[in-house]
Amino acid sequence: MSKIGIDLGTSNSVVSYWKNDEAIIISNVFGNKLTPSVVGIDDNGEILVGEIAKERLLTHTEMTIATFKRFMGTEKKYEIGTHTFTPIELSSFILKNLRLDAENFLGEPCTEAVISVPAYFNDMQRQATMTAAKIAGLEVSSLISEPTAAAIAYGLHKVEEDITFLVVDLGGGTFDVSLLEMFDGVMQVRAISGDNFLGGEDFTKAIMQACLHENNLEEALLSSEEYAMLQHRSELAKQKVSEGATYTISFELEEQLFEYQLTEEKLQSCCEGLFLKMRAPIMRVLRDSDMTVSDLEQVILIGGATKMPLIRAYLSKLLGQFPYVSINPDEAVGLGSAIQSALKDRKEGLSEIILTDVCAFSMGVEVVNEINGEMRDGFFAPIIERNTTIPVSKEQAFYTVSDNQPSITFTIYQGENRLVAENLKIGELAIKIPKGPKNQQVLARFTYDTNGILEVIITIPKTGESKRLVIQNKAHQLTEAEVEAQIATLKNLKIHPRERSENRFLLAKADRLFAENLGNKRKYIEQLIVWFEGELAKQEEFITKKAAKEFHQILNQLEEDMNT
Repeated sequence: MSKIGIDLGTSNSVVSYWKNDEAIIISNVFGNKLTPSVVGIDDNGEILVGEIAKERLLTHTEMTIATFKRFMGTEKKYEIGTHTFTPIELSSFILKNLRLDAENFLGEPCTEAVISVPAYFNDMQRQATMTAAKIAGLEVSSLISEPTAAAIAYGLHKVEEDITFLVVDLGGGTFDVSLLEMFDGVMQVRAISGDNFLGGEDFTKAIMQACLHENNLEEALLSSEEYAMLQHRSELAKQKVSEGATYTISFELEEQLFEYQLTEEKLQSCCEGLFLKMRAPIMRVLRDSDMTVSDLEQVILIGGATKMPLIRAYLSKLLGQFPYVSINPDEAVGLGSAIQSALKDRKEGLSEIILTDVCAFSMGVEVVNEINGEMRDGFFAPIIERNTTIPVSKEQAFYTVSDNQPSITFTIYQGENRLVAENLKIGELAIKIPKGPKNQQVLARFTYDTNGILEVIITIPKTGESKRLVIQNKAHQLTEAEVEAQIATLKNLKIHPRERSENRFLLAKADRLFAENLGNKRKYIEQLIVWFEGELAKQEEFITKKAAKEFHQILNQLEEDMNT
């Protein structure tokens, strides 16, 4: 029985395996390495998957579905003829097709797989992927984030030194940017961003719009078949011009012939707006990571659309370096999935933190701010900010605003706007306050896990009284016992990093060195202690570990200097 790696993509999917220390892409029954992620139904009511279904996108648009991966983890339904399918079911058709291709090629059952998912997928989406695999007859040995799989394909998991790199994934329908770091053998997703509605298809559509505009035609007047036909020819034009040729799109509407000549200059012009849309998520992940372009040591391009020379040139200029493109960007994630499968088989699987481990949105509470001497409510105070590594537990202090305030209500929101009215309300928790003057302290602790469960604990330090609220995404359908089991696993997290034994050891050592030294060296050690305590106060595991490593090295050097 062989283990396989699968890249379940929005536009195309790939299946691979490991043989003789090499990851190999398995060709499908048509001899192609890429299987279109398209499902349809023929006139006999039979399910069509892959190339055949994709071909029918032009001729049977109402009986064919694509880009359903965008809606994994949702309750969206697709009507195809007399059938109704969910994204899970449609994905299971693709996965089963890939499994059968692998079994046909390898000549043995393939029931276990490593499957890649986008870095931004939350737990519901990941669970949906695993459910689809189960329906397809596959046991998922692990899910791997797409940027991590790409990094493995390029061998970055073997790099011994610390490294910071950016993975830019422009597929057919989605754009994902992930900033990662390798640190002490851990691959850490630092920040993610993207656009679920930006991909290679949008570049094709830009060509279509330019073609229609030059011919004084309106998209609304096209039938679904005419639209699909023009889309197909625009895609072909994009490919031809990307290869260095000039291409003329010819099409007929109501017995009238229309033409549009696409050149590299025209392609550049009609795609300018899309380049700006690509720039925004890239800059956002850099800002969220407190980094600049100069901090990036490597850039990896994946996704079929990154094969366009215009896109590569734009990204090279924007990022100040030539990206890694030695592996076919359509195949990198699939190859990485097979490598991870082999690593797990040898018990050498990459110790990665993937993006169920990054909080996609900030979460916090409504607060009152004083503006021009007047107290105004409706402001958002984040407690856990977006792109924070999770699971995470953070505490923040708040204060009463009036004397003898009887209670305080924490209204909990998710979002990025400074005003709560523009964010999503997800819960509310109130606690009584003992009589006393204003500015009494109340602590709010948010604990968020990889299942999307948020635990809120409000505590009054003066009395020790606390209230607790658990907020979970109802669509996840965890039982109460499962919720409690998840919370139980977070108990270790709730210990502030300052109290961790290794950090206490470092602080104690620093205090000793401070006592043993005099003058400028003593001042230097004091500055180090203040810096390290500041890093601990951020309550972020990755930052804490990195700071502890640096702090330890400096202290060892100081001690060594003292002893020489």
